[in-house]
Amino acid sequence: MNAMTYSDTDTGTRPARDEQPAGATRRIVVLTGSLRRDSYNHLLALAIAKLLPADFVAQHIRIDDLPLYNQDDDQDMLPQAQRLKREIQAADGLLFVTPEYNRSIPGVLKNAIDIASRPYGTNSFAGKPAGIVGISIGAVGTAVAQQHLRGVLAYLDAPTLAQPEVFLRYTEGMLDAWGDIHNDSTRSFLQSWVDAYVAWVNAVPARRR
Repeated sequence: MNAMTYSDTDTGTRPARDEQPAGATRRIVVLTGSLRRDSYNHLLALAIAKLLPADFVAQHIRIDDLPLYNQDDDQDMLPQAQRLKREIQAADGLLFVTPEYNRSIPGVLKNAIDIASRPYGTNSFAGKPAGIVGISIGAVGTAVAQQHLRGVLAYLDAPTLAQPEVFLRYTEGMLDAWGDIHNDSTRSFLQSWVDAYVAWVNAVPARRR
């Protein structure tokens, strides 16, 4: 079974695991676009991490403590911003798990992306293979938000898995608080996406700064 790690600045309000398997060769940085304590997208991020192979480790990183992006800070970035950039730069792959707010991505996620892409010439996302998933109680299932995010990542030179796509509609009992999946068809569907994502990360070696 794969392991999951959390940033050492995690708030501790969510289930946290800090074990790392011996021989893990791929570190996947997970950015979840919802700050809600009982976020369905956080549960989805945990579920996907459990479906990764043993040589992949998922690192769920904080974005809730970041300042609002201000270009005046580019030459002297705050410690939280520097931490974010380091975590992304060290990653072998990126996983974005996002809800949809007003037919787009949440402001907290866009803010984190803006910070990690700056200052000019130090874009931390460049060359990092990425995947996007999302879950919602609505019928649209985060499809519009994901398309907006794809456009942003294309500009940032983060090659993003195109197919298959994951636009899940949440139903009661689908996922528990630890990210365990209680629906066989959902588990099978997500595993097929994870398999494609793993192949994508292995096929697109991440560029490192």
